Amino acid sequence: MIKNIVFDMGRVLVHYDGDMVCRHFIEDEAERKAVRMAVFESQEWLFLDMGLMTEEEALKKMQARLDTRHAKDMAALCLKHWHEYNMWPDKEMGEVVRQLKEEGYGIYLCSNASLRLLTCYKIIPGIEYFDGILFSAEVKCLKPQKEMYGHLFERFRLKPEECFFIDDMAMNIEGARACGMDGYCYADGNVNRLKEYLDHIKDR
Repeated sequence: MIKNIVFDMGRVLVHYDGDMVCRHFIEDEAERKAVRMAVFESQEWLFLDMGLMTEEEALKKMQARLDTRHAKDMAALCLKHWHEYNMWPDKEMGEVVRQLKEEGYGIYLCSNASLRLLTCYKIIPGIEYFDGILFSAEVKCLKPQKEMYGHLFERFRLKPEECFFIDDMAMNIEGARACGMDGYCYADGNVNRLKEYLDHIKDR
């Protein structure tokens, strides 16, 4: 029987656009592209999600790939403020979270995210209904690694077969299934289709 619903964050509960903070601060299109690639499409961004690098260390390497002082300054500015512009809550999904909680399910978060999110996770819709939150940087691994799901189960004392996972990436759902937790790939962002699917699993 499914007793717990586990959510991913980005593009499930929260909309994300990695270019928004760059568009806000940088007028020149070429510079904006260069900064976006240096910061948000970098290996360092991945390392931040894995908790393997501090933001100060990451920024130095990001700036080293940029040619001008102004671009380097813009990289610092965008990295400092990205969470204020690049993410916004999906209110419909917040309602889904509320309904599931009222039906008696445990509600958990399992997301690839940097330590920055520990200071601003209140952007997550329905955050008051969550029983536990796990970010990848805390445990220095990423979905779909089995270790990530293992940390989730261990930290919150969950049984995999009693959990159902909602993520926007198929490989993360497959990783969860390999650990005994079934799931639903929310790649299309269709809330109504998700709710219909959840109705089918409630009798398991």
